[in-house]
Amino acid sequence: MSETHTGACLCGSVRFTARGSLRGVVYCHCSQCRRQTGHYYAATNVSNENLEVTGDENVNWYRASDFAQRGFCRTCGSALFWKRDDADYVSIMAGSFDAPSGLEGEVHIFVADKGDYYEITDGLPQKS
Repeated sequence: MSETHTGACLCGSVRFTARGSLRGVVYCHCSQCRRQTGHYYAATNVSNENLEVTGDENVNWYRASDFAQRGFCRTCGSALFWKRDDADYVSIMAGSFDAPSGLEGEVHIFVADKGDYYEITDGLPQKS
């Protein structure tokens, strides 16, 4: 997908524009993602050079592991970004894009760690 996509947090304090190719949506079922969001993460990727953030002073970064951090709006708490240290891309939460997003699901990851209150039945590949 090569068009421009925009999005924001719930309160609008953080807005972003993603240009260029976006990866299909990866659904992460790890316990950290579930604890941060109350369910599982659904995210795409964009290269660092193709992401413009307005209101980035309202983004707090939380280091949840020794190799990555999670960005969220300091005003409304919306989960927005996940960034591996020294990566040339940033993951953006799929639900934060304005409609129509054009995004499509690609794969479920960390399914061995998924919550016990739901099943994955969409037919997408699943990785432990």
